[in-house]
Amino acid sequence: MRRFCLLTAVFLFIMPFPTKAQEQEVYIAIGDSLAAGQTPYSQIDAGYTDIIALQLQRNGKLAHFTKELSFPGYRVGNVLESVQSEKADALLKDATLITISAGANNLLPLLTYNADAGTLAFSQLSANFALNEVRIQMKELLELLREKAPNAKVYVMGYYFPYVSVHEEQVEGAITSLKLLNRILQQQAEQANAQFVDVYDAFNEHAQSYLPNLKDIHPIQQGYRLMANQMLGQYSGNDAFEMREGAMPTPNPLTFEEILLLRNDEVEVKEPAYKPYVTAPHMHNNKPHPVMI
Repeated sequence: MRRFCLLTAVFLFIMPFPTKAQEQEVYIAIGDSLAAGQTPYSQIDAGYTDIIALQLQRNGKLAHFTKELSFPGYRVGNVLESVQSEKADALLKDATLITISAGANNLLPLLTYNADAGTLAFSQLSANFALNEVRIQMKELLELLREKAPNAKVYVMGYYFPYVSVHEEQVEGAITSLKLLNRILQQQAEQANAQFVDVYDAFNEHAQSYLPNLKDIHPIQQGYRLMANQMLGQYSGNDAFEMREGAMPTPNPLTFEEILLLRNDEVEVKEPAYKPYVTAPHMHNNKPHPVMI
């Protein structure tokens, strides 16, 4: 969720056009670096959005997936701006499923975190201001999505506590603010008839193993798997779509430099640069295939 000036990878799971009989989803993932799939080591790989898409595809429920509207560092206002773009109009008009990760970048940059010392400090006044900003802008975002994607089921993802090395006496205020962030996201989701996906307790039971880089707040794929399964459980009402540990895609992290090189190669051969649906198969051995757009 740190700010980067490089384009993230976009993973597309490509399937045929959706029909009512097939009841396949046009899945658009929007938000910050968690939606983009950032690793603990400043790379991009399959994150929770890719895992959701893969499980939908494996169950014959996926027509199209993109996380083109996801970018590391996005605050709620940035997500709102991206949804207002012409590019978003093409992506969202046929959407039937949307996930959102947004809000943490409004709050976390206000915290002064020292991983080596295990300390965490912040201004409660600044945090309160940021949380109120999240409340206002998330309401606007959800209203806009209802307008631009009227047929979409919307899921707002909650957050985990990412600072596993902080001394216990240092965390109380920060935990309170993060839980308040989740409560705001839940309230706004419910008011907009969207679903809130709570990952806080389930993730933090395993946070030490999911967050191996103490100086980075992004999880390994097992952490993303848990987030995806929390969403998929709400989506299906049971564990039918759950991603089992042995069915995980093989890790294939790309550096931002590699992503830019791949994107340049794709731009030279692709025409047009973006198609709402692409019918050529890009699934190999049940692994996401990166398509740069």
